[in-house]
Amino acid sequence: MASSNPAFANPAFSQNGVPPVPRAADVSAEQLSAQYGRPSAQPDEMGRMTYEDTIVKTVLSFGVLLIGAVIGWMFPVLALPGAIIGFVLALVNIFKKQPSPALVLAYAGFEGLFVGGISGIFAKMWDGIVPMAVFGTLGVVGVTLALFASGKVRASKRATKIFLVAMVGYAAFSLVNMGLMLFGVTDSMFGLRDVTFLGIPLGVILGVVVVILAAYSLVLDFDSIQQGVRNGAPRVFAWRGAFGIMVTVVWLYLEILRLLTYFLPRN
Repeated sequence: MASSNPAFANPAFSQNGVPPVPRAADVSAEQLSAQYGRPSAQPDEMGRMTYEDTIVKTVLSFGVLLIGAVIGWMFPVLALPGAIIGFVLALVNIFKKQPSPALVLAYAGFEGLFVGGISGIFAKMWDGIVPMAVFGTLGVVGVTLALFASGKVRASKRATKIFLVAMVGYAAFSLVNMGLMLFGVTDSMFGLRDVTFLGIPLGVILGVVVVILAAYSLVLDFDSIQQGVRNGAPRVFAWRGAFGIMVTVVWLYLEILRLLTYFLPRN
């Protein structure tokens, strides 16, 4: 029986095994010369995770998300069920040991319904906000990727600890804020985010901080993919890389979308 440990995702540990090695006496000098002259097997030929394969799966996932977003834009009522089902599928993908292409693509589709629906609602309230949020998201992703590829930005233990503490704090704030809004303690659109300090809405301060957190989350995603390729992770884990990037980019887009509401006139 095949092991679920990625370290054993090798033909040598599968039921089929590897072809038996011919004895030296059964191989001619010409056959030996031909074998040694063959080019080395590429990672994708050995069933390993590669950058190219991860990029393809990421593009495919975003393609499904975009289709879902178009449907959600046309039918905003699907935003809520898309958000709920997308959240459940996100948890399943996070805790599932072996990545599932079907579950990753299903998450992309339902999350697309939510993103498209909420974008359509915001577009009716603030003119031009969606294109600005899209280009802003692409800009942050592009700059972060360029800095990571150049080696100028790398994940560190200290920065990651600060990131995790900040994320826990932000999650706690979001839950409290959501509770206050649901129980009618605050009637503003974004709850406590609309509280001002020295004339600056808390939502603006949080928005800038969270965009920075999302950018560092991308660095962690890129670093994880890089480690997976270096360690020769099984090819299926390219889907895990695509899923991680998709979650971070969607989070980044939604935060930029919300941040822009403080700078644009409302219809």
